[in-house]
Amino acid sequence: MIPVVDLSGSVDAYAHAVIDAVESIGFVAVTGHGVAQSQIDAMRTLLVDLFDLSDGVKVDQAITRSNYRGFIPLGFFTPNRDDPDAPAPDAYEGFKVHREVSADNPVCAQSEIYGPNRWPPQLPKMADIVLDYWAGCDRLATQLLAIFEDALGLAEGDLQQRFEHPVTNMTLLHYPPTEPDENRFGIHPHKDTNVITVLYPDPVGGLFARTRAGEWIEATCPSDALLINVGDMLEIWSGGRFVSTPHKVINVSGSQRYAFPWFLAPSHDQVVEPLVDLAPGFDRSDPIHVGDWSLEVWRTNWPDAAPVDDHLHLGTLDAD
Repeated sequence: MIPVVDLSGSVDAYAHAVIDAVESIGFVAVTGHGVAQSQIDAMRTLLVDLFDLSDGVKVDQAITRSNYRGFIPLGFFTPNRDDPDAPAPDAYEGFKVHREVSADNPVCAQSEIYGPNRWPPQLPKMADIVLDYWAGCDRLATQLLAIFEDALGLAEGDLQQRFEHPVTNMTLLHYPPTEPDENRFGIHPHKDTNVITVLYPDPVGGLFARTRAGEWIEATCPSDALLINVGDMLEIWSGGRFVSTPHKVINVSGSQRYAFPWFLAPSHDQVVEPLVDLAPGFDRSDPIHVGDWSLEVWRTNWPDAAPVDDHLHLGTLDAD
C-alpha cells in the first residue's frame, strides 16, 4: 500500500508522514499538492492528441543522438540487451521534453543538455500546457525539498541551491495495451536516476513498485493525488536513508495508458554525494557528476550503446 499524505495542512502535520514513506518504500501519494486538476486534465488530453499524430510526424520529430528531445519510437528501448532470454522491447512510445532554455542563454555553452525543446507545430498549445503543468511541479518540488532538508539536518535551502540551472526533464508516455500471455513490460523494472519523480498515475493502473521485502505491489492512489518517488540522487544525498525503489509498468488493462512523469534533477555541474552519515549497508558513496550521469543514461537508451557503468543503465535490474 502506498502511503497517502495531505500536504494542505501545516508542515508539522505532514512532514513526518512523508519521511516515513520515503524511508520505507520510496513512494508517497500526496494530496493537497497545489497542482490544479485542470492542469492535469489538459496534460491528459494533450497526450492523446500528441500520440495520435501521424507516423511521418513522429519520424520527422524523433530524438537523435545529439538531441534527446522529441518522439521516442514504440519499442525503442530494449532492456538487458545482451541476454538472449530477455523479454521483448518495452511497449511504450514517448516524447522527451527538457527544461525550456532559449538557445542564446549562456548556460547552453556549458552543456549540450540545455537548449530549447521541440514543440510539434501540429499542436500549437502544447508548450503552454506542458510548461504550465511544469510550473506546478516546480512549486511542489520546492515544498518537498524543504521537508528533506529538515529531516536530514541540512541548512535551509541547502538542497534547493543545487538547482540553479536544473536538468529537470519529462517523458510523455503512451502505453498501448498488451495481452497477459505476451509477458511484455510497458516499461521494465528500473530505478529512476534523478532526485524525485512526480507522476499523475493513469486510472487504468499498471504501475507496480517493489517493496524492500521484494514483493511487487500496484502503486495505486486516490484520484486527486500525485505520486512521488525517490530517485537515485536523493538516495545518495541521504546516505541511503531515503529509498530509490524499483518500479515497472504492465498494461494489460485493454485500454490505452498515458503518463507524464516529471523528473527533478539538479544543475548539470553539481556533484552528488552523501550529505549525511551513511545508513548501515549503503555502499553508493562515490561522487556522481549530474551532467555526465544524465548524458550517459540517455546515451545508453540507444540499442547499440553499451553502458560504461552498469549502475547508469536502466536495463540492468532483474526483469522479474
